[in-house]
Amino acid sequence: MRIYTKTGDRGQTSVIGGRVRKDDAQVEAYGTIDELNSFVGQAASLLQDDRFKDLREQLAVVGQELFDCGSDLAYTPATQQAYKTHAAMTERLELWIDRLEADNPPLERFILPGGSPPAAALHICRTVCRRAERRVVALTDTAEVNPEVLKYLNRLSDYFFSAARAANLKLRVDDVEYVRSARVFSDDKNEQEQGE
Repeated sequence: MRIYTKTGDRGQTSVIGGRVRKDDAQVEAYGTIDELNSFVGQAASLLQDDRFKDLREQLAVVGQELFDCGSDLAYTPATQQAYKTHAAMTERLELWIDRLEADNPPLERFILPGGSPPAAALHICRTVCRRAERRVVALTDTAEVNPEVLKYLNRLSDYFFSAARAANLKLRVDDVEYVRSARVFSDDKNEQEQGE
């Protein structure tokens, strides 16, 4: 199989059902999800220790589901078939977050990305996920979008936050608190997450 096709040499690319410019909002949206998936793969490569088996298995699922999200965004409206991204995927993320946060130490202040290399990689996933979410929001101005993709990305960034803290916990590395942060989180450590 030949990897290069030369069909994009003039700044256009194929979507399912047509062609668009490579800087089209649709391509920006699913392209950023593709970028996120690359960072997910990088994070998973840093979680080879047996202590991270649960996180590694979860990231393998996330990688597949990000492809589903990208697929849902790659159609032109006239060719859209059944969406692949559905509410049960987001609900599973919420279960994972709740399990991780049950073990994570209470959160009182904002934290900085980092602590350990795996946690830093997961924080990169979190911030790229937020950007992907913003790109999908922008796409909704001009196209019909599966609303489950937005819900999934919103919850996924929360998952990455909790997973990064869990990685630090497993390595016995403290989260790095933002030193000028007030105590902004309640005693219920599952009530609020750093973000939206």
